Amino acid sequence: MTENDFQELAAGRAVNALSPDDERAFDAALRAHPEWDVHVAAAFDAAAGLADAAPETVPPAHIRASLLARIATMPQDPPAPAAPVADAEPPLAEPTLAAREPVTAAGRARRGSRRMFALAASVAVLVAVGVGGVLVGQVFAPPASVVALEQIESAPDARSASVALPDGSEATAHWSSSLSRAALVTDGLPALTDDQTYELWFVRGGEPLSAGTFSASESGDTVAELSGDFHSGDIIAVTIEPDGGSPTGLPSSDPVLAITT
Repeated sequence: MTENDFQELAAGRAVNALSPDDERAFDAALRAHPEWDVHVAAAFDAAAGLADAAPETVPPAHIRASLLARIATMPQDPPAPAAPVADAEPPLAEPTLAAREPVTAAGRARRGSRRMFALAASVAVLVAVGVGGVLVGQVFAPPASVVALEQIESAPDARSASVALPDGSEATAHWSSSLSRAALVTDGLPALTDDQTYELWFVRGGEPLSAGTFSASESGDTVAELSGDFHSGDIIAVTIEPDGGSPTGLPSSDPVLAITT
């Protein structure tokens, strides 16, 4: 076992995330290398520091479900060992430590499981103390624009309107007057060059008000929430502008689409 392998086991030990086999390997390695105890102390100090640094928070239930679902889809079997090549020169022996384990398929599998234990241990510590409630939630949470669309569609006064464009693409505006929010969903809108962007506009009383920029997805729907307050009767329009949006704050081209609310 290498010292790096032992560090990974120490991380798992700090949060009680080791398998029985790795518990035995951990104890054996520590007996063979008592100087590695510094890694054990560091792992326990790190776990304790995380616990002290954050208030206790109950993580949202969806984090655990999302994390378990993601882990369930990860490959669990190690790759099959390569077939030996006839008459090949034997490789030079690697430097060994007294307790180094053989490089076998089983050994590779155990090392892979240790890395998974170390990763799971880190996530477990973060979620347990509340820090991970934000960090892990950001990984598994849907994009903010999708959340906004769901909230708009759930409003009691939710409305929508669609347009079909000459190139075959479509756009649907969703809005809620009670929430003062609007979102645009496009399907098939062409991707632009790197120096261009789509800009959203509220056209209110004949005056365009910039509502942010977005990039069209090359596959599937694109969801973009309009920034600023939506007013009933606004026209939702989209123009093509220089990267970063119109430098003047006014449209520099004719709208590629406009939807009356």
